Amino acid sequence: MHQTSFCFVCTHLTSGQKDGDELRRNADVVEILRKTRFPHAHGARDEKWPETILDHDRIIWLGDLNYRIALSYRSVKALVEMHNWKQLLEKDQLRIEQRFGRVFAGWKEGRIYFPPTYKYSYNSDRYAGDDMHPNEKRRTPAWCDRILWYGRGLNQLCYVRGESRFSDHRPVYSIFTAEVKLPSQAQFGSFTRSSSLMGVDELPYPTYPRSYTDINFY
Repeated sequence: MHQTSFCFVCTHLTSGQKDGDELRRNADVVEILRKTRFPHAHGARDEKWPETILDHDRIIWLGDLNYRIALSYRSVKALVEMHNWKQLLEKDQLRIEQRFGRVFAGWKEGRIYFPPTYKYSYNSDRYAGDDMHPNEKRRTPAWCDRILWYGRGLNQLCYVRGESRFSDHRPVYSIFTAEVKLPSQAQFGSFTRSSSLMGVDELPYPTYPRSYTDINFY
């Protein structure tokens, strides 16, 4: 976007709530960061073209990250009923792994003020363990669905969950503002000549008084 690169990473990490499964999820993240490469765009002249995820200026990582809460089902259910998110988050595997620097070091996540997003009975507001069927596995409620970000210039305005019932997960969504660096006045003439296929609302305004503008992501 203008002179600022964005990268959106959507992943489904290894599932499971056994001890040690969080290490497999950590390994997934390491592999994704290590192996993902972006080929240089045809005709692009920028020598600083991002080749890896972390080369980008603004990065948002989202999806079913599958990190669980290291407590028993009954303990988690009791804390959920009390809306005691603080105590639950102290046992959240993702937060624990981040604190020890084993995954997503330097990444940010907004404050969580909503119930765990997994695992729900289909088409209901009940966690799957509340009314278990003979063939159903009990899963301790957890914040499996997350949105993280990395890089300067991103400001999170909200972080909430939706209440769609079509899955055993509840979706999460977020709104950000993002700073975008505009081309300098000297670059603007050549920029517009080569951008005839861009929409009018995508073109930078040449007399904008600041070097950055805000873009909203919904």
